[in-house]
Amino acid sequence: MDFLLQATLVHRVREENSNGQCSDRGSIPAMRCRVLIYAAFIVCNLPVLAQQTAQPTPPAQPPIPSTGFAGLDQYRARRIAVYFDDFGQLARYRDANAALKPPAPGENRVVFFGDSITDIWHLDEYFPGKPYLNRGIGGQTTPQMLVRFRQDVIDLHPKVVVILAGTNDISGNTGPMRLEDIEADYASLAELAEAHDVRVVFSSVLPVHNYTEKAKDFFAQRSPEKILELNRWLKSYCESHHLVYLDYFSAMVDDKGLLRKDLADDGLHPNAAGYKMMAPMAEAAIAKAVGTAKP
Repeated sequence: MDFLLQATLVHRVREENSNGQCSDRGSIPAMRCRVLIYAAFIVCNLPVLAQQTAQPTPPAQPPIPSTGFAGLDQYRARRIAVYFDDFGQLARYRDANAALKPPAPGENRVVFFGDSITDIWHLDEYFPGKPYLNRGIGGQTTPQMLVRFRQDVIDLHPKVVVILAGTNDISGNTGPMRLEDIEADYASLAELAEAHDVRVVFSSVLPVHNYTEKAKDFFAQRSPEKILELNRWLKSYCESHHLVYLDYFSAMVDDKGLLRKDLADDGLHPNAAGYKMMAPMAEAAIAKAVGTAKP
């Protein structure tokens, strides 16, 4: 269709030009001739103009399997770049680790290692003057923690590592996980630490509650039954492997089996009152780990 239109316009221009109608600038035939020339130019160059103005279509993002929770689906979609480019988020603490000096003689360095519950814990306020390092990263699961365990724990040469992990595995932050898969990751973390003479404190998974509106999604994503089962396994594993089990759960649960409302506003992350309760428990567990001889 475009080719026929172009050919017709060019033919008309040539015909009128051959008749001398385009030479008299002031005449109506000359004006008509110029209009035809402009039209022919535009039609002939339409494909070129279209190519210049057309914007490339961005490639469609691969669909993310739905978890059944809109908020969690949106969270996972926002983290595609993390999952593909830096799954363990090694970049988060790389510079801080490089700037860190080796432990001083006699220093009982401790690394608090985990997810957002650790990440947002201001250790300097709850353990002033102590050589405690925070290596928590919000949203992480145990597979991600395994990726960065060497960089963020082993290479820092701590005396003790306090691990608090598992709640995001249950919610499926990086995909569905069976309890036995989470347990296998716990065991791998412990074995890596033991191989490098790092004492292990395993924290229980904290309870959750649904007492506030913003707590309901977190609660729905984290089965209290799975939390109980995972904690039973953790306690048993610690007993059989001479590790320290830090039982936050029993101290923070209410008579309904949920996290006490006064300890977390969103049903998951401890508030100031929650961390105030956790701090002396963590300190006692660290002291026990430092004083416990390796079998």
